[in-house]
Amino acid sequence: MKTAVILCDGDFPRKAYPRYLLDTADIVVCCDNAFRKYLRHTRGERLPDAIVGDLDSLLPSLRKQYADRIVRIEEQDDNDMTKALRHVLTRFPEADTIHFLGATGLREDHTVGNMSLLMEYPRLFDLGDRSLDIVSDFGTMFAVTDTCELHVGQGRRVSLFSPDNSLRLRSEGLVWPTDDVVFDNWWKATLNRASEDVIRLVFSHPSRVLVCLD
Repeated sequence: MKTAVILCDGDFPRKAYPRYLLDTADIVVCCDNAFRKYLRHTRGERLPDAIVGDLDSLLPSLRKQYADRIVRIEEQDDNDMTKALRHVLTRFPEADTIHFLGATGLREDHTVGNMSLLMEYPRLFDLGDRSLDIVSDFGTMFAVTDTCELHVGQGRRVSLFSPDNSLRLRSEGLVWPTDDVVFDNWWKATLNRASEDVIRLVFSHPSRVLVCLD
């Protein structure tokens, strides 16, 4: 199995861990204008496997030079991050781990939108056992959909988000339990901390929760 990186057009990673993920990925797919940042990073020594998007922000000279790698999708129902994920799932089914880099920063609306999409992808796509996350210089985010145990490390900062105000989420291993939290706004289970190496989240029913680790 293989690891894929989808590079979005937010803050390009500077720290060692996300740069390592980018440099060692088996498959690299750039979203539209993120390709320019990728070229600067690699100095052209390694080209991405695909450049995906509506190409509204990619220079015409780059579109011409790298036409063999461009996957143009003009529909506007999905953003470029979702288009790139769909391409990876279709074209590279062997990718069992998919990291989104550059999915946060620069624009708050894009950041919030991409975080929300990460929660939606298990519902929108048949992911099977694939692992998806957003990695930035400041942390890692991933979605969970049912009761689970997470090995996070004692003292790790943990925030939880959910759009489901009917969800009751019992927690073990957090400094401030989430048992009585009503998820009617995004701040309700943020800024927590792990009191144990392993935290357990018990869902009242299958749903969508975004876990953010700093």
